[in-house]
Amino acid sequence: MKAIRVHGFGPPEIMQREEVPDPKISTGQILVCVQSAGVNPSDTYIRSGTYAIKSTAYGKVVLIS
Repeated sequence: MKAIRVHGFGPPEIMQREEVPDPKISTGQILVCVQSAGVNPSDTYIRSGTYAIKSTAYGKVVLIS
């Protein structure tokens, strides 16, 4: 699957589009295919290292173990 990944704090240029393996799930977990995710000003603060809060996402369950 494709992912935009941030491996550290800094400017927008640190974001990298990468191919990553599909995640594996264990018993009692679900796998959700994220179809869209919001990006807002707090995301720039998180990336820069000045703000730490999780973002929200929308998706569908694709596997239940």
